[in-house]
Amino acid sequence: MDAPIVSVVMPVYNGEKYIRQAIESVLCQKVPLELIIVDDCSNDRTQEMVLGYLSAGNVFYYKNEKNEGAAFSRNYGSRLAKGAYIAFLDADDWWTEGKLEKQLERLKKTNAVLCCTARELMHPDGSSAGKVIPVREEITYKYLLSHNSIACSSVVAKAEAIREFPMEHEDSQEDYITWMRILRKYGSACGINEPMLKYRMSFHSKSGNKLKSAKMTFRAYRYMGFGLLKSLCLFVSYAVHGVIKYL
Repeated sequence: MDAPIVSVVMPVYNGEKYIRQAIESVLCQKVPLELIIVDDCSNDRTQEMVLGYLSAGNVFYYKNEKNEGAAFSRNYGSRLAKGAYIAFLDADDWWTEGKLEKQLERLKKTNAVLCCTARELMHPDGSSAGKVIPVREEITYKYLLSHNSIACSSVVAKAEAIREFPMEHEDSQEDYITWMRILRKYGSACGINEPMLKYRMSFHSKSGNKLKSAKMTFRAYRYMGFGLLKSLCLFVSYAVHGVIKYL
């Protein structure tokens, strides 16, 4: 088996309903990869769903001793990664064919450190909600400050950057903090404006509960070290973009 170019890190908690679709969408990608599944102490049949894929040779399963949260699980998987690039995929989302191949091509062409894609919003049953959230071809640090257009499950980034800026502060938008820190140091990210991520909506997720998401975004600005006034200004811009995004 070829050495992995991309290490896909998949955190999961009680994901028995959806994880097979997520795994299949990774294994159909046409690039050398490994899939690192980190089970955050599920108490359903998640482990049983995963075991049948371990014989593939590039699927690896780890289980936290206690429930630690998605950020901890992503960081754990990232430390285990052998690929030059790390991709994230939540266990209730899935990718279209060719996603990783297109992103690697774009990363090499632009010399960017991180690449994301547009996403299509999906109902819990997997049917389309009829809404695509686009991305720019170039996402600057300044633009990202006022609008988090980077969907975690769409990201492919250089492994050293992901490990340099692990996800922290799970009481906030921890992935947003990581993207801001990466772009502040390394410059702009590249985007592919095709909905190659199918994003399953859930009211119980951080992004699904809009009030909770808003509070966490404000905390993210404060954790970045911004003063109260700047954090408020950035939050207003975030709120305006959020309304526009879901109209």
